[in-house]
Amino acid sequence: MWRDKKGAIFDMDGTLMDSMWMWKDIDIEYLGRYGIDMPENLQREIEGMSITETAVYFKEHFGIQDSIETMQSDWNEMAIDHYRHRVRLKKGAMELLEQMKERNMKIGIATSNSVELTKECLSSNGVREMFDTIMTAREVPKGKPAPDIFLSIADEWGIAPEKLIVFEDIPNGIIAAKRAGMEVIAIADDYSLPRREEVKTLADLFIQDFTEIL
Repeated sequence: MWRDKKGAIFDMDGTLMDSMWMWKDIDIEYLGRYGIDMPENLQREIEGMSITETAVYFKEHFGIQDSIETMQSDWNEMAIDHYRHRVRLKKGAMELLEQMKERNMKIGIATSNSVELTKECLSSNGVREMFDTIMTAREVPKGKPAPDIFLSIADEWGIAPEKLIVFEDIPNGIIAAKRAGMEVIAIADDYSLPRREEVKTLADLFIQDFTEIL
């Protein structure tokens, strides 16, 4: 599928990087500061939200009094060490990126994470320079499952949506890409395991890791 495309867009957490595990740890620690137990459905509720949208959710649902900016700063501080030292590329990701560069494909990141953490993570894994575009949900009107972030990258590149392939791991991301008119390859991730059948149904192709499509 990807070999016939002019560009590829990757979600970062859970797709390109094995990193979704860390966000649950951070949420537990952060809410614990306020004596709040993390609800079992929290990760699903905030799935696909930008960091700003997540902060608003936390204020509305948990009564956090800190400003949006303070909350974001706290989360960034908690996450940066993980990205520098513990988060790594998924199996086959480096080889796939290299093959795409050899074919002169455009390569982008479409993430709900912050641009600072995204760049830190990519740099720590030696792939920052491979990406033509890094776009976050903060830069578009609505986060996933709205198609805004994918359409914005397509517009920036001047490439028709049907000429782009998207790599995602969760339903909201897949839905967003499909709404943008793009084909989607879904990759397995432990975080989305309870929704595996939904992911398989929504995506055009499902893979366990990137080596399957090299």
